[in-house]
Amino acid sequence: MTKSDFAVIGQPLPKVDAWAKVVGETKYADDLFLPRMVYGKLLRSSHAHARIRSIDTARARAVPGVYAVITGADLPRVKFGILPVSQDEEALCTEKVRMVGDAVAAVAAVDEETAEQACRLIEVDYEPLPALMSVFDALAHPEVRIHEYGDGPNVHKSVALQFGDVDAALTGADLVREDIFFFEGSNHLPMEQHAAVAHWGSDGKLTLWSSTQTPHYVHRLLAKVLDTPAAHIRVIATPVGGGFGGKTEPFAHEIVACQLSKLTGRPVKIALTREEVFYTHRGRHPVLMWIKTGFTKQGDITGCHLRTWLDGGAYGSYGVASTFYTGVINPVTYKMPVYKFEAARIFTNKPPCGPKRGHGTPQPRFALECQLDKAAEQLGLDPAEMRRRIVAEPFSKTANHLTITTIGLSECIDKVVEASGWREKRARSGVQLEPPSPKKSGIGIACSAYLTGAGTAIYWNDMPHSGVVTRADRSGGVAVLCGATDIGQGSDSVLAYLTAEVLGIEPKDVHVHPADTSLTPVDLGSYSSRVTLMCGMAAIQAAERLRTVIFEAVAQRLEVSPTSLVARERKVGVPDDWDRAVPFAKAVELGEAIHGVLAFPGSYAPPKRAGKYKGGGVGPSPCYSYSACVVELTVDEETGQIDLGNVWIAHDVGRALNPLLVEGQVEGSVYMGIGEALMEEQVFRKNLHKQPSMLEYKSPTTLETPEIHTILVETDDPEGPFGAKEAGQGPLLPVIPAIANAIYHALAIRIDEVPITPDKILKALELKRLGRPARVGPVKLPLFTFKEPIVVESAFGQPADAIVKRPFTR
Repeated sequence: MTKSDFAVIGQPLPKVDAWAKVVGETKYADDLFLPRMVYGKLLRSSHAHARIRSIDTARARAVPGVYAVITGADLPRVKFGILPVSQDEEALCTEKVRMVGDAVAAVAAVDEETAEQACRLIEVDYEPLPALMSVFDALAHPEVRIHEYGDGPNVHKSVALQFGDVDAALTGADLVREDIFFFEGSNHLPMEQHAAVAHWGSDGKLTLWSSTQTPHYVHRLLAKVLDTPAAHIRVIATPVGGGFGGKTEPFAHEIVACQLSKLTGRPVKIALTREEVFYTHRGRHPVLMWIKTGFTKQGDITGCHLRTWLDGGAYGSYGVASTFYTGVINPVTYKMPVYKFEAARIFTNKPPCGPKRGHGTPQPRFALECQLDKAAEQLGLDPAEMRRRIVAEPFSKTANHLTITTIGLSECIDKVVEASGWREKRARSGVQLEPPSPKKSGIGIACSAYLTGAGTAIYWNDMPHSGVVTRADRSGGVAVLCGATDIGQGSDSVLAYLTAEVLGIEPKDVHVHPADTSLTPVDLGSYSSRVTLMCGMAAIQAAERLRTVIFEAVAQRLEVSPTSLVARERKVGVPDDWDRAVPFAKAVELGEAIHGVLAFPGSYAPPKRAGKYKGGGVGPSPCYSYSACVVELTVDEETGQIDLGNVWIAHDVGRALNPLLVEGQVEGSVYMGIGEALMEEQVFRKNLHKQPSMLEYKSPTTLETPEIHTILVETDDPEGPFGAKEAGQGPLLPVIPAIANAIYHALAIRIDEVPITPDKILKALELKRLGRPARVGPVKLPLFTFKEPIVVESAFGQPADAIVKRPFTR
């Protein structure tokens, strides 16, 4: 279909909830106030690692205005976690704390101040244990066990996969590079802090309103942890003021609010402070990486061997998936015929890491893209032309059995190269600015790929991943009920656009009702850039079923064939006899008179493309998006200050359902990538978070944000709704290595770790002046033996599976 075939799709429309947010009508979780509501607070551990000898709550209970005080003994002794293989968390710790910030007790009181006062009066007797604050410490002290499960002492997960003969591929290469990189952890930093309101009603049923990206999984876990029938629990995801992956799993405050409500007989609200958000975390994993890659003289990759060590923090979270993601997506971008991947996620006594925008993929992308630039220089090749040469083929298999559908990366590279003036600027390596200045200019490039929804559910099953119910009303309005959460990315708007397009009405005629487990079908959540494709396909299916019934009814009235009808301009009729077209509201009445209530479901399950090997279920996706980024910057040799000038980014979005929203998502990714590249880091000093506030944790302001030039490349992917692919996460990935490569172009120094800060620039320049390798980055690897890899034949170059649009059917 071409753009001219659409009435709504492809138009730069505002979000359906835009005005409500602008004027302050939107009610977030912390905006909710229920009759007789009280406030909860959590007492958190001040120790990074300790046994709990005893907890005395007597003084707290005596405070006027306190309604309840609980410890872990007041909850069912059930551990939980988002992944079935990592059930290692307690809402309130009972025997041991594993990080500063672990919750050990909770208070419900008349107001937050009283609850805080009572928390301070709770006496906890701890037996301190050695705190393991790095991957190196955790592996060096196996006698200090943070958990009693995993793939070894303090090893949560170890992975080893090999596709083809890597040793032979490297031996036959003209150039082999071996490099070490480090990517520091970072926080999501959402504008809205975590908050939840729980009400255990007089009917014995529980309702939880929460700022969550995954209401379905919260619903499942509440039933387990609270030992309550799932049918008696309702979870409503309130509008989310920023998630980025940080609100994708059940949290202690949600469970505790429910239990406090049950005990007090009142609604209970718990809103985390900003400092608590930093300790709750689930942000980017710190990852140490070793990568060895072979190249031909022309720049082709002969084979690649990647090792990653993830600092997972104190709990499992999504860590098993993150561990796989540090390796499995790499072969989707470039022709990589042979591939070996080894990874280990290590427990430490820091807040648990989980899924932050890009979920395990920005770290290895930084390593690979910086190494490609180093190889291009050694081979005498232009970095952009080298990348274009090795772009993966469309509709083919990768070495590790992933299926590539459409790939617009070549066009993305061409677009940013042309728009940025790459060739002319690249020739001016390290040009000093005029008039004479200590600042030198540089330009760098990098590319990336990202999945459009995970092909496998968190708990394996044969049910759909997304569901929608669409109901037409006699007024001409259409209600769309969907279990997905709009976290600011615009998924409610996308569902309205798709439904309006199919039914020939305006988006404002569509009322989207999201994320209420008692009213909406199951959706697995807003993560992994899955909502537009999966919910979108379900919405199209539901709307098409509704349209079929309406067409049948109108066809009887007009005495024509249903196949001759079209829906447009809020009417249904025959294009060549449009004067007789029936208004949509009347068409609904005709349909309801024949069929009764017009409500139809739509469902979606992704294609089953998991590789036939253990671990093959992580990485498959209906399709992959692609990005190319060029960054232009200046660096001051005297201060190390980096100033970004322009960012050009081209993104293969499949089809832009709304180019305005897509550009916003791309630019948001660029902004976040800049922060991680230059300043953001979640680091610790003496077991304590060094920067647990927005005053100390630095992120870019408008002053540090450069001009962003966004270019959308459309490839019309057959798997997506009207051809769409993801846009919310993939564009972040190339920004970070593009900045690192531009710094090298400016100063001929390598900073092989992020964030790239002025002190590291100055250190590398000093090394350069001393005639030593002008590089700052990790040099040491952990003493760790990976297990024998699962060896699988490479599928590189094989044709893709049959590609068809796949609404879920039974």
